[in-house]
Amino acid sequence: MKFWRGIVSAAAAISVGAALSASAQMIDTPAEFAVIMDHETGQILYSKRGDELMTPASMTKMMTAFVVFELIERGEISLTDKFTVSEDAWRRGGFPSGTSTMGLKPKDTPTVEELLHGVITMSGNDACIVLAEGISGSEPAFSARMTEIAHELGLSSVNFVNSTGLEGEGHVVSAIDLAKLAKMTIDKYPQYYSWYSLPSYTWRDYTQANRNPLLEVAGADGLKTGHLESSGYGLTASAVRDGVRRTIVINGLPTMAARAQEAERLMRVAIQSFELKTIGPETVTLPDVQVWLGAQTTVPVSLAEPVKVVGHKAAFSKAKAELVLDKTVRAPVKKGDVVGTFVVTLDGQEPVTAPVIAEADVKKLGFVGQAIAGIGTLMKGESKPDAEEELKGG
Repeated sequence: MKFWRGIVSAAAAISVGAALSASAQMIDTPAEFAVIMDHETGQILYSKRGDELMTPASMTKMMTAFVVFELIERGEISLTDKFTVSEDAWRRGGFPSGTSTMGLKPKDTPTVEELLHGVITMSGNDACIVLAEGISGSEPAFSARMTEIAHELGLSSVNFVNSTGLEGEGHVVSAIDLAKLAKMTIDKYPQYYSWYSLPSYTWRDYTQANRNPLLEVAGADGLKTGHLESSGYGLTASAVRDGVRRTIVINGLPTMAARAQEAERLMRVAIQSFELKTIGPETVTLPDVQVWLGAQTTVPVSLAEPVKVVGHKAAFSKAKAELVLDKTVRAPVKKGDVVGTFVVTLDGQEPVTAPVIAEADVKKLGFVGQAIAGIGTLMKGESKPDAEEELKGG
């Protein structure tokens, strides 16, 4: 099987490799954590400690808002519901706290919609706490629900102990999961995602500008900054240019200026240094696959669907393509049966796969044909899994 896989791999690589040539510079960043994601495919294009746990600071608020979006969709709350600001929410998240605030006062009754703007644009810790208390009764209970919903979404690194992103023991997430959360927000809730690009928001007489430094860059439309002494300066941001959307996550930068500069540079790299290529059934020729105990010894195969591969332009010139057969292909085979997997690998990225299907029917040999095939195999000194069972079964 290893010998067969090697033959198929070489044949596929020759035909695909020529179609995927390009060149560009390599990537580095001073950020402690960094991720670049292609939005359409969800592929992680670049990762620096992207799967390690980190302190997200106010990037936590992306999850706070997403949970509220989810609960609105489920009918548990509505945008017009009003929640009362508690003394605790004011003291820990309002002006007395000295942290990012919406400027709420005790006994204020903002709507859920107003609170969401307070979370998304103003980064208000008071808005987060009011939502948490109004929905779940307490911030710890809401934080547990945030973590539960995150895990349901496949964001397995999430462990949130508060709704704000303020210091909390064990409050962690990976940069990759923040990028995935950004994609989910954009795809599932476009009606709310547009709020992330608002330049400012005013609650009564208090106005706060959006802190996202990329909003002044063409095509950028979200998402969220974060900063704590323990985490440094971070940002999850997304931008679309010429129909191509990329998302970046950075964290651990020393200053606000460094965050702005590196965010702009890394987003430019994300847009310009990576490209999407589509490998379709008509663009790659795969060799026929051997069929064990078939009326024909081989069957023609093709890609079942186009493969979309996104990668750094420099990596495409060394792209590797393989047709992987997980097991011996046995007769009978029907046209359309999945017989293997087409795998494209670029340096530094997870492989991209697509099913390979048979392009013709192959009937099973009769008893005499099976016996002759079995004798021929024995004479050659080869073996096939369960060959004796095949002969006995007729």
